[in-house]
Amino acid sequence: MGYRLNRRAAFGLGTVVAASSVLGSTPALAQEEDISPATPERARARVKRVYDVKTAEAGGTWNSYISVADGVAVDQGSDELVEAYSVNKVAAAVAVLDKIDRGEAKLTDQVEVPEDIVIKTGDGIIPLDRAYPSVFTVGHILSLFLTVSDDTCVRLTGLVCAPAEINATLVAKGFPKTQVIPAANPKRYWLGKTTPRETHGILQGIVKGTLVSPTSTDYLLNVLRSQVAFTDGIRREMSSVDRSRIATKAGWLNDGRNEAGVIFDKAGKPVLTYALFARGLPEHAADFGATHPFRQAAAEMGPRFLRAVDKISGDPVARTLKAQSYQPSNGG
Repeated sequence: MGYRLNRRAAFGLGTVVAASSVLGSTPALAQEEDISPATPERARARVKRVYDVKTAEAGGTWNSYISVADGVAVDQGSDELVEAYSVNKVAAAVAVLDKIDRGEAKLTDQVEVPEDIVIKTGDGIIPLDRAYPSVFTVGHILSLFLTVSDDTCVRLTGLVCAPAEINATLVAKGFPKTQVIPAANPKRYWLGKTTPRETHGILQGIVKGTLVSPTSTDYLLNVLRSQVAFTDGIRREMSSVDRSRIATKAGWLNDGRNEAGVIFDKAGKPVLTYALFARGLPEHAADFGATHPFRQAAAEMGPRFLRAVDKISGDPVARTLKAQSYQPSNGG
């Protein structure tokens, strides 16, 4: 079962003491921010405490899986099948890159973008072009797919790697519950479902280098850690330096707001992996911005998660990924 509780319900338990035992003390969390735990066990306890407080404050139903230094910090309904929305773009990208690793496609391959393939009402930048037909490389498609979550790129990736192939690749890699939903057109699909545990496993497989080649791994993580990747959730209340330590992908539709990613230590090793799937709060269903309670909860978790692992070393055998140098340009 997912976790369902809100602040009003907590205080409805009968006493302020009862509510405090459920929600914890937000001022106490603030005091903890400057004291980074020195052991993985304490870091996990800190992460769980932050998660419990912030999800309870937000309300709704949460299904989540979070690990710190390969130990479980949060396991809340992690095997329940949930709507993945655009979080499943990471899984689809893994399938495309696996096809590239097999030599059956290249990042430099060009894909035509006719006007009738463009989804003009959703997210992304392709609907803004107003210049069709145009041509994109596979590399360009994947970068838009994973950063600005371009909806038209769902259709374009289907031209490169059909949904049946995406699903078969994910099953072969050990993720049978993470599947896209084929449409009537065999090259098109909806983004389908997953479980928090499987999404967490996909992210772990990426950072450990077990899902795709080293070149494809670096490609994926550089895109997901870029400054232009999702910033309305975990990374919202952070400096550009701190944002560069986090690879993340979000998904949203109807009343669902999801986000999954990896936090790296200062040496570039993965140290915390999170898969957060929240739904409910129908009164906020039309708010797809940073003001949604689920997004606000994630934004408050993010800096606290980061501080919780500042003294913890990441996986020593995982790939080291140094932050990309970032310097805004004024042209020229």
